[in-house]
Amino acid sequence: MMNIQGIMKQAQAMQKKMEEMQEKLAQEEVEGNSGGGMVKVTLNGKFEMKKISLDKSLIVAEESEILEDLIIAAYNDAKAKADANMAKGVNDVTGGLNLGGLKLPF
Repeated sequence: MMNIQGIMKQAQAMQKKMEEMQEKLAQEEVEGNSGGGMVKVTLNGKFEMKKISLDKSLIVAEESEILEDLIIAAYNDAKAKADANMAKGVNDVTGGLNLGGLKLPF
């Protein structure tokens, strides 16, 4: 028979590690690029945009749609990197344990 107290302690330890990982990831920043680096977006681990950098040659009123598309692409690139960092962190904490479609950590 399984030791329920042991399982509970393991679950609590894993929860504490997940909370620590969440705090760490929230502080990390990732940069996404588009347009060959002409547009750069920096996000934190909570997917909040912290910085945007635009090459001045892109700022042409008649071509605003291109700039808008590049900003979206740079954001999506940064978000994919943040997602990868989060997945790695979750994998490190859980030891590769499949938690079934559980959306972690945010």
